[in-house]
Amino acid sequence: MSTPSTAALALPVTDPEVEQRLRSRLDLVEKALAGHVQSRAPFVTEAATHLLAAGGKRFRPLLVLLAAETGPHPDAEEVLTAACAVELVHQASLYHDDVMDEALVRRSADTANARWDNHVAILTGDFLFARSSELTAELGPEGVRIQAETFARLVEGQILETVAPGPDADPVAHHLEVVAGKTGALLATSARYGAMFSGASEEITRALTAYGEIVGTAFQISDDILDIASESEESGKTPGTDLREGVPTLPVLFARRAARAEDARLIELLDTDLSEDADLAEALILLRAHPAMAEARAYVVARAAEAKQVLGALPEGPVRSALEAFADIVAVRTS
Repeated sequence: MSTPSTAALALPVTDPEVEQRLRSRLDLVEKALAGHVQSRAPFVTEAATHLLAAGGKRFRPLLVLLAAETGPHPDAEEVLTAACAVELVHQASLYHDDVMDEALVRRSADTANARWDNHVAILTGDFLFARSSELTAELGPEGVRIQAETFARLVEGQILETVAPGPDADPVAHHLEVVAGKTGALLATSARYGAMFSGASEEITRALTAYGEIVGTAFQISDDILDIASESEESGKTPGTDLREGVPTLPVLFARRAARAEDARLIELLDTDLSEDADLAEALILLRAHPAMAEARAYVVARAAEAKQVLGALPEGPVRSALEAFADIVAVRTS
């Protein structure tokens, strides 16, 4: 289940010494995670290990470890504990997401709800949330408070995604609130934990927290764009998946807001279930040519630039360079 030490890191770290330290600590996190998902009941262990064993970039624990490089104690035990805690929250959320989305495959493996059933998947997610809470208790009252707030935002985001905005609400603002809760919040906490538990200054901790929130939101919006823009599965996404499932994404919301006369056919398609391949293909063609795509890309570029700007509180060096490079990647990513 461990991540191969030769695999590329999820963050573009170019300093050899920092990269080696991160790899070593990430290996420790991976080994610890394997222990944290163990249960007295073999079946629970099997279910809890299922998605963890399928792999993943471990982006959130890596962000904890990289942020910890800004403090005098990057190898503190609390840093490793925090890295495990945020990854377990992420893993737990995947089990619940797959149930809500009725997903059958994740990371080229059957989802827990497909392999077993929804009850097992939901309860396994709950088990992982509980394991994360046990770890967070070791981080003290402030760590517990932060995790509770993060968990609340994550759940709120998930719920808001299933509820249409009110008649007087802005659908774009509603969507951005969903994204901030579901993705931005946990990345913000990951960066915050790394900084605070390594002893970084309050100024740097605040900057890294803001960075995590902003870049996490931008990364998710870029997924919105890829769902439409990618013309094959080489990007890692099946084109039009969100469209077919009726998931509102930023390009679609921008297109609806434009309300141009020439968009009548596109809006007509968007108002159907797009279950027919021909209808989905036509909707993708119309969206790819719509100014909403450029507007959505401009939004991501602006957020990436904002993320880089808040890093001004960090000293020049490999940590800041890696975080800035990641923001640049988010702005132009194609996979």
